[in-house]
Amino acid sequence: MDESTSGDLRRAIEATSHGLVARAIGLQSFWVLAAALLGAVALSLVTDTFATPQNLFNVTRNFAFVAIVAIGMTAVIITGGIDLSVGSILCLAAMVTGVVLHEGYSMAIGIAAGLVASLLVGLVNGLLIAYVRIPPFVATLGMLSIARSLAMVASQNRMVYQFGPDHDAFLRLGGGSTLGIPNPVIALAACCVAIGFALRWTRWGARIMAVGGNEKAAVLTGLPVKRIKIGIYMLSGFMAGLAGVLEASWLGGVTTNLGQSMELSVIAAAVIGGANLSGGSGTVLGAVVGAALIEIIRNSLTLLGISTFWQGAFVGTFIVLAVAFDSLRGGRRNAVG
Repeated sequence: MDESTSGDLRRAIEATSHGLVARAIGLQSFWVLAAALLGAVALSLVTDTFATPQNLFNVTRNFAFVAIVAIGMTAVIITGGIDLSVGSILCLAAMVTGVVLHEGYSMAIGIAAGLVASLLVGLVNGLLIAYVRIPPFVATLGMLSIARSLAMVASQNRMVYQFGPDHDAFLRLGGGSTLGIPNPVIALAACCVAIGFALRWTRWGARIMAVGGNEKAAVLTGLPVKRIKIGIYMLSGFMAGLAGVLEASWLGGVTTNLGQSMELSVIAAAVIGGANLSGGSGTVLGAVVGAALIEIIRNSLTLLGISTFWQGAFVGTFIVLAVAFDSLRGGRRNAVG
């Protein structure tokens, strides 16, 4: 290779690397990740307890539940929808799993029953939105009440804490760890890889982006928009159900108030991570770092002795700032265009 060719190759590599850096800096998820890391460093300096192995273990495990659900929520938001029922779906899946295990069935059957229940709720949401044309806000708001009511019926509104012959194995599923990593975090990593790859590199992901970017154009080009929407709400239901099974295992019991108001944290994580409520944009990484930032905020309030009543104010403020930032950035792009 002569000197001129080597120089051209070097310049091409430098230009590519500079382009990747510039693109990363332009992503909202990059700044959210930076804020999360900065918050973690600051807490490590001002407290003696944040950077302890036990606290870090708890923080990563706790944020995993919200992050898993936020991944499904991000996919819904990309299509221009919203799912307000995820907290209730989480409760229903956890309760169905707990009741089936309590009746003496194996862990595999119990978990399968809980996940099937969550998929069915997601299917109903998708059918109501895609075919009956009920607005997502209304359909999922109604399902928020219906799913939690079904959880009460399944358990007779009682706590379920005895999980049959596989009791100990079930508790290890969400409460244990592998190589020092909490099992819910491992489940989150697997979901990130699978769904992140699907959204970024498959035809399915491209179709979801197309529906969110311009639904009318997607219909005109022949995309099966209704089936895509149904699939997305089933995915959201499944992710909520998975988080419900893991959280029930970690807590060692299921009550009918499990996951109550969780949809607020999930939507906040997705929006803070860069998902546009108008549809057409959002990433798995953004959902995860948004959930991480929220959990760091909550943990910091506890460690600094600040009342947990302030959690809602902080989360709400971050939602407003994230949406405002995205609106301003979108306004600049339109002005340039």
